[in-house]
Amino acid sequence: MTTVDTALVDMMSAVFADCRESHDGSALCDAALWSRLGDLGLVRLTGDEDRGGSGAGWPEAAELLRAAAYHGVRAPLAEHDLLACWLLETVGLETGDARRTVCLVDEMGVACDVPWASRSDRVVVVSRQGGKNRLADVDVDDLDIVPGVNIAGEPRDRVAADPPWSVEAPDTVIDALFLRGALARSIQVSAALDRILELAITHASNRIQFSRPLTRFQAVQHLVADIAAETALARATTDAALAAAVHTDWDDPHLELRIAVARSCTGHAASVVVRNAHQVLGAIGTTREHQLHEFSMAALAWRSEFGSVHHWDSVLTDIAMTAGRQDLWALISS
Repeated sequence: MTTVDTALVDMMSAVFADCRESHDGSALCDAALWSRLGDLGLVRLTGDEDRGGSGAGWPEAAELLRAAAYHGVRAPLAEHDLLACWLLETVGLETGDARRTVCLVDEMGVACDVPWASRSDRVVVVSRQGGKNRLADVDVDDLDIVPGVNIAGEPRDRVAADPPWSVEAPDTVIDALFLRGALARSIQVSAALDRILELAITHASNRIQFSRPLTRFQAVQHLVADIAAETALARATTDAALAAAVHTDWDDPHLELRIAVARSCTGHAASVVVRNAHQVLGAIGTTREHQLHEFSMAALAWRSEFGSVHHWDSVLTDIAMTAGRQDLWALISS
């Protein structure tokens, strides 16, 4: 995978670390943070330079998502840059400076659990009508939005829309939109698991029980070892999917399989990591004063978006069954 400049990675981490220090608890993106990210060229990191973007790619975007998730800062980075604005550029529409998210409405014109709709300026709405995908870039004032939150406290809103549909999008673009969102969530989950592992190790090393640190107890060692193994698996499968997407410019014929593997592994890893970490930290890990809940709730929330764990397990099963006994190994090793 393409190596990202370390100075850029350090800058991203410093921005979110500074934001974290200036907020109590989990930091939701506000106007000041969004403005700062914009000044640094991070809001439209992957956008075309001719249209006001920074001209970077998915490797840089992945590091940005990881930095935000690792520091517990909630911002619509994926929704705005990698999804909504990408979709507009793909179909030939201008993006401008408005903060955006994207949603797919049902036949009644309604979408539930839309990320950041109530905190956005515009929403790119996609609808399937008459066998065609139609989309419109809509001002939030022209939408019926009922605010809500997910278990991590992020905006997840109900959106009702009936705009004048201006553009058609092919199925391949909408399929790619879903896969891009799925990979973004896998990156965020794996970063949250990295932070949970760090918190568990720090607590087990510093906490003294019966005159010795928790790391001296074999049961705790096993719990932490399982956290580390599942976290490493989540990161490895996510990195493999990201590398395939980057190297083939999202044209890998097996990309859905690779993303499905990443999403399945990160989803199941989240169960083990969250359970074990809360066992290691005990009662203190359930308090609002401790950071653990911010990352455990985020991991559990994100793993259910752009396809649940069950959905991605089913995708893997279907792909394996279609390949059959003769072609399964070739598919896995390709």
